[in-house]
Amino acid sequence: MITTGLIYLILIFSLYVIVFRKDAMRGRQSLLAARQTLWRMAPLLLAIFALIGLFQEFVPTEMIQTWLGAKNHLLSLLTGGLIGAIAIGPPVAAFPIAGSFIATGAWPPAAAAFIVSWVSVGVVTLPVEAHVFGWRFALWRNLITFIAALLIGLLIGGLV
Repeated sequence: MITTGLIYLILIFSLYVIVFRKDAMRGRQSLLAARQTLWRMAPLLLAIFALIGLFQEFVPTEMIQTWLGAKNHLLSLLTGGLIGAIAIGPPVAAFPIAGSFIATGAWPPAAAAFIVSWVSVGVVTLPVEAHVFGWRFALWRNLITFIAALLIGLLIGGLV
């Protein structure tokens, strides 16, 4: 992970060198926008990392292996998808949480179903969606995306 981060930093630094050579004023504006974004995102990022720390310390590894492990594929896939469906928060939070699932013994397709379900299924936001689009649309959309999340998890299983 550190190597990936360093590669990104080197690429971005290189892009900034090019931008500053071409238009220094816009380069400075870009850096100011980046600083503002970092300032707005910092509390969220800290909360995500704190949540992962709590998760790693207080959720027993055995529980993750039982509910999301490779021993029972169907249960793991459904559990991952359901946890993602009821979770709420920014999509960026799903990735480190899924990574901690895998680090503690989760089956990768279950973690993939968790991520896709988090991003696309909205059990908590279902009443709002139903109010805007109608119950029929909201229920069908959530059901179809939940099934898609499970299928994507299975596809990941064939690739891992």
